[in-house]
Amino acid sequence: MNHENQQNKLEILTYTLGPAETNAYLVGDPLSKSAVVIDPAWNGDLLLSEAKKRDWRISYLWLTHAHFDHFGGAAKIADSSSKLIEVALHAKDQALWRALGGASFFGFPGFDPGPEPTIPLAEGMHLQLGEHTFVVHHTPGHTPGHVIFVLQDQHVVFCGDLIFKQGVGRTDLPGGDWPSLEKSIHQHILTLTDDFILYPGHGPETTVGEERISNPFIGSSENMP
Repeated sequence: MNHENQQNKLEILTYTLGPAETNAYLVGDPLSKSAVVIDPAWNGDLLLSEAKKRDWRISYLWLTHAHFDHFGGAAKIADSSSKLIEVALHAKDQALWRALGGASFFGFPGFDPGPEPTIPLAEGMHLQLGEHTFVVHHTPGHTPGHVIFVLQDQHVVFCGDLIFKQGVGRTDLPGGDWPSLEKSIHQHILTLTDDFILYPGHGPETTVGEERISNPFIGSSENMP
């Protein structure tokens, strides 16, 4: 049984792309040959090429949130694909997406955002990739509609800009809120077991256990709601 589970594991490829060095994740199911890109940060043609090398078909783009550096590559993937690609985003970040994710604030006045999100993500929603189920958790704080994707069977979390290795997401940008961010981390990250791997929006991967011990921004959960 364990050998079979190993064969059925999703393959996770990380690409650090764009002006903010954002992590884009190409996640493929070797059995069904289906794939998703979580946060198509930049260089969409590269992500599409990497999928084609493996004979994977990208069907969806899942966004943890709508800052421009997390979907700058969406248009290239959609335009170059031979099939319709749907975009998933929480409704509370739709306005930010329409404003091009604050790109002008960082000196990027315009770019093609790609297909408008048509899959409204929500707390507790299940997303499928082959036989694997991802659970969506709404984790506001960095943005109002920020979400994470939890892959329970592999003990993996795609956590966007909620938490990083020894860091957390900014709350000084429009829509940011520190109490909400702190609550999101305590409710949806620190409740996981220490062996869960965290794949963040920036920087190297880490684990829940490492951050529980060494992250200076994580305080005691005793007084958290």
